[in-house]
Amino acid sequence: MITVKRKLNITRNSRGQKVLATKGEHVETVPAGRIPRVSRLMALAIVFDRMVQDGKVEDISDLARLAHVSQPRMTQIMNLNLLAPDIQEALLFLPPVTKGREPVHEKGLRDVVAEVDWGRQRSRWNQAIL
Repeated sequence: MITVKRKLNITRNSRGQKVLATKGEHVETVPAGRIPRVSRLMALAIVFDRMVQDGKVEDISDLARLAHVSQPRMTQIMNLNLLAPDIQEALLFLPPVTKGREPVHEKGLRDVVAEVDWGRQRSRWNQAIL
C-alpha cells in the first residue's frame, strides 16, 4: 500500500464553489452545471451493450432487473446504441446544463432512433436540435 501526503489549500471562489489548489499552483475550477441526463443514458447504453456482448448478463430483461427499471424502459435506453456513431458522440459530449431545462431528451430522440438509415437519422437529428 502506498500513502501519499500532501498539503492542500481549499478556498471558495466568488460563486461560493470550493476550489482546491496546492501552494503556489493555480487550479482550474470544474465548470458549473450538471451532465445532461441523455448523456448519462447514452453512456449507460454503451456499458450495458458491452455487458450483454461479454456474457455478463443474458439479455435485456436481466439488465432491467439489475437496474431496477422495467424491460420496456431498458429497451428504450438500449435503443440509443442504434444511433449513428457521430450522434452518439454528440450526445456523450453535450455541454453541462447550468440552468433551465435540458435541450435534448431521450423521448425526443425516439423518432431519430426509429430511423434505420444513418443518413436520415442525421437529418432528423439536425432537425431535433435546431
